[in-house]
Amino acid sequence: QVQLVESGGGLVQAGGSLRLSCAASGRSFSSYLMGWFRQAPGKEREFVASIHRSGDFTYYADSVKGRLTISRDNAKNTVYLQMNSLKPEDTAVYYCAAGYFYSRNTRDYDSWGQGTQVTVAS
Repeated sequence: QVQLVESGGGLVQAGGSLRLSCAASGRSFSSYLMGWFRQAPGKEREFVASIHRSGDFTYYADSVKGRLTISRDNAKNTVYLQMNSLKPEDTAVYYCAAGYFYSRNTRDYDSWGQGTQVTVAS
């Protein structure tokens, strides 16, 4: 297992930007497919984006394509989520997760961070 800690959340106005970071402990970070999920009040946790071990392939939910970008730096054991043109509907707790294959299902990821709150004001 790998331990994950998110940071970078906060309050931002609609149309603004935030950059989330997820720092991983251990030496096996490069072995994992990494994903970002989010959970809004009263909603189930939903898939946002994922990135393969090498960083060569990425996947996004339709609702965030063109606005959010996932990336990773294996040398720093860190995955990022650059969020631009934020909308109020992006408000949620954002979680990073580690898995082994592409999936949009939370149950297919083995390790989770504690989450970081993103609030987009209208």
